[in-house]
Amino acid sequence: MLDARYEKMRHGGTVVDCAVLLAMGVDTEGKRALLGVSVALSEAEVHWRSFLSDLAARGLHGVTLFVSDDHAGLKAARAAVFPAVAWQRCQFHLQKNAGHYVPSRRLKKPVAADIRAVFDAPDETEAKRLIDRFIRTYEATAPKLAQWAETALPEGLAILALPRHHRRRLRTSNAIEVVNREIKRRTRVATLFPNEASCLRLVTAVAMEISQDWQTGRRYLNMSEDDSE
Repeated sequence: MLDARYEKMRHGGTVVDCAVLLAMGVDTEGKRALLGVSVALSEAEVHWRSFLSDLAARGLHGVTLFVSDDHAGLKAARAAVFPAVAWQRCQFHLQKNAGHYVPSRRLKKPVAADIRAVFDAPDETEAKRLIDRFIRTYEATAPKLAQWAETALPEGLAILALPRHHRRRLRTSNAIEVVNREIKRRTRVATLFPNEASCLRLVTAVAMEISQDWQTGRRYLNMSEDDSE
């Protein structure tokens, strides 16, 4: 899972918002770990690409799925560094994005329900059938929504290739956003960082603490054949 948040710091004599880039992974035993943290001037492709390239250089391999939102810089960098790895677009963000294309309040609930039906489909074949139905349903009353759905909704279906008991925890980027909220709680007292290095030191310390707790806690994913855990 990949995500970013922003912290205020001094840079070149002014106060700017710098991006804190974060990567979380789940290993073959189902344990979570925070794989890396970086502080950059923005979420531009060049910064995400440097971050992901550094992870690869440090030995990150065997990646089977990325989960993130649709940020353009992140999307381009991921495709450049790990072009063969499947991508799951966060379903929570997809639901929120859909709201921008709904033309009236009366359509909001049925649209949300229809999108949930797509994401809850048992397999890709059924999900694609429901997407086709969604497009036909709204192409007259909400043409921009139907056009958006044609390309956006399929980007939320990668998890359908995974075991059913893994889908709930990998369908969104909520897990890493929880980490970002904890980092924000811990960095709030700083208010303003004097430089990138000071921000990176604090965020790295928090990330290491969280990751160590994960390694001694319960598994995030049950990697066995059944879903008894």
